[in-house]
Amino acid sequence: SPRMASDSPESLMTLCTDFCLRNLEGTLCYLLDNETLRLHPDIFLPSEICDKLVNEYVELVKTDSIFEPHESFFTLFSDPRSTRLARIHLREQIVQDQDLEAIRKQDLVELYLTNCEKLTAKSLQTLVSFSHTLISLSLFGCCNIFYEEENPGGCEDDCLVNPTRQVLVKDFTFEGFSRLRFLNLGRLIEGVNVETLLRPLASLAALDLSGIQLNDVGFLTQWKDTLVSLVLYNMDLSEEHIQVIAQLRKLRHLDISRDHLSSYYKFKLTRRVLNLFVENLVNLSSLDISGHTMLENCTIPSMEEKMGQTSIEPAKSSIAPFRGLKRPLQFLGLFETSLCRLTHIPAYKVSGDKNEEQVLNAIEAYTEHRPEITSRAINLLFDIARIERCSQLLRALQLVITALKCHKDDKNIQVTGSAALFYLTNSEYRMEQSVKLRRQVIQVVLNGMESYQEVTVQRNCCLTLCNFSIPEELEFQYRRVNELLLNILNQSRQDESIQRIAVHLCNALVCQVDNDHKEAVGKMGFVMTMLKLIQKKLADKTCDQVMEFSWSALWNITDETPDNCEMFLNYSGMKLFLECLKEFPEKQELHRNMLGLLGNVAEVKELRPQLMTSQFISVFSNLLESKADGIEVSYNACGVLSHIMFDGPEAWGICEPHREEVVKRMWAAIQSWDINSRRNINYRSFEPILRLLPQGISPVSQHWATWALYNLVSVYPDKYCPLLIKEGGIPLLKDMIRMASARQETKEMAR
Repeated sequence: SPRMASDSPESLMTLCTDFCLRNLEGTLCYLLDNETLRLHPDIFLPSEICDKLVNEYVELVKTDSIFEPHESFFTLFSDPRSTRLARIHLREQIVQDQDLEAIRKQDLVELYLTNCEKLTAKSLQTLVSFSHTLISLSLFGCCNIFYEEENPGGCEDDCLVNPTRQVLVKDFTFEGFSRLRFLNLGRLIEGVNVETLLRPLASLAALDLSGIQLNDVGFLTQWKDTLVSLVLYNMDLSEEHIQVIAQLRKLRHLDISRDHLSSYYKFKLTRRVLNLFVENLVNLSSLDISGHTMLENCTIPSMEEKMGQTSIEPAKSSIAPFRGLKRPLQFLGLFETSLCRLTHIPAYKVSGDKNEEQVLNAIEAYTEHRPEITSRAINLLFDIARIERCSQLLRALQLVITALKCHKDDKNIQVTGSAALFYLTNSEYRMEQSVKLRRQVIQVVLNGMESYQEVTVQRNCCLTLCNFSIPEELEFQYRRVNELLLNILNQSRQDESIQRIAVHLCNALVCQVDNDHKEAVGKMGFVMTMLKLIQKKLADKTCDQVMEFSWSALWNITDETPDNCEMFLNYSGMKLFLECLKEFPEKQELHRNMLGLLGNVAEVKELRPQLMTSQFISVFSNLLESKADGIEVSYNACGVLSHIMFDGPEAWGICEPHREEVVKRMWAAIQSWDINSRRNINYRSFEPILRLLPQGISPVSQHWATWALYNLVSVYPDKYCPLLIKEGGIPLLKDMIRMASARQETKEMAR
């Protein structure tokens, strides 16, 4: 099968960058005075490496909860003689004034600051130090960068209440930024005079003024010979705006789209406006008019439409004004407009809501700067994935992952994105997904669970995890998944459905894994959490899936793990066992799970004395006659007693019931079982059974162990014969056949 793009391994550069960032002290740096990171003096790194280190660092801090940010990280790049930076992309709360200040000596060519809300006017001053080299600058969403803190003079009492006041900086301009060509001022704070700010720039090629209200944009004509890209998203336009735009004849990309939900717009698009653009902007290859209401009908009557296959030829366009285009547009944004549903649209790529292709184009185009639009596009994708079948699965997954990573704190995107992931990872799409891609899904799902205590996100994330093979596919994040699930189960108020899915996942995670995993999870409070859930269900007198899964999870986590068995006893597990037995005498599944767990406890010699009470021994003896779940409950009860008998008569510290009487009942129980019974049990090791063979102190325990082995190897030979041989069972059986104390029927079975 052809290799998927997402399947290719990470480049060596990426792997090394990641390793160095996670181990700065062991690789590029040392710690000065136990706190400040310093670069080793013999290190010299070019911009190709330094840019990647900085950009990956920002990505890791944002998307990897285990990654610890370093206070002094940016100081590593303070000296251009040892580390060169050229193109860096910084985002959100990760970056503060002092970080930018630390790299002020660098000759930056490209600096993207996206939603860096902690940056203040101090950083404006730092920008000046890059003015002679900067070609590309984005200050998108840096809402405080034009504010400085002003200390009021003469500190009166007021000083304590309001020690600093935010004051808008009015005198900053791009004076001296002689090479600046690309500028994004999206979501700039009100009150800054854009015209004055930009006037010194000689030759702007691209300008983004998203979300800024300007009544007069006449000043844009000063770049009519150089401006190739203009973005005025969410600007309320007027006839004056349109006339100015029509003069910018070099434009290749024009975006006048809007979010039709955000506020009331007076402006309506007309056929005349589109005609004006087509006639005047002859180089246009990309146009976005998403969210606009068309004032009049711009469509060609369907009778006149050229029939046949859909065409991107301008001459056949269903949108009348676009028949005047010289060639099809590379991109046409029609998201949330009626035009996207027409037959012939003269563009190679269209964003809209008509079909999967248009919806994916929308997610791709708007993710970075327009989460409000992206969440609605992902919602449409969710419907497509749920109702129809996705034909571009890998692209869809990749786009949703990117959106979830990019907007970790945006509730709408987390809700719609996590829901879409559930449908995009289910089994019918499984074959098309690489390990790498599925791991990326798991990472963003866990990020969502971490950042959002919101019920819908938690439920979607838990459901998505159920689409994976557990524990195998979650092994690489084992600790983290368990911590998150236990966290959900420890919340005081709980949503029933989430509780059920989370317990199911916990149970699956501790099934069939190594003992060190089980011990680690036990130390996280797993046993305590399950017992609390059981306690709650018992108080409500309900025996539902949560109750059964909780006991099943305890059965799994105590398997050959003495520490967890001890925890079970210390946290009054036996009391809960007796209460559940009494409250739910008919629940067979429950009985099987509880006795499986007690079988694990009984295997631990040091803990057996705690089971040695009249009450417990009577309960186990009575369960020998149980017909619940075939032979399982009776078999497990007999297993518990076999281990107790193996400690010999001197360990029998109770008067009632008598040891001989219990032994008699055990023989009777074993003889009543069908040797060909199919089993509801899974052994990873025979060690606890095999240790009951080479002894003469309790022939009945020897018989139970032999019966167990005989049944398993005869009903499931492929699975259990190799295990018996591997663990040295054959010589033990041979020796037992020669033992005088062993019963005749036991020897027959062993033979």
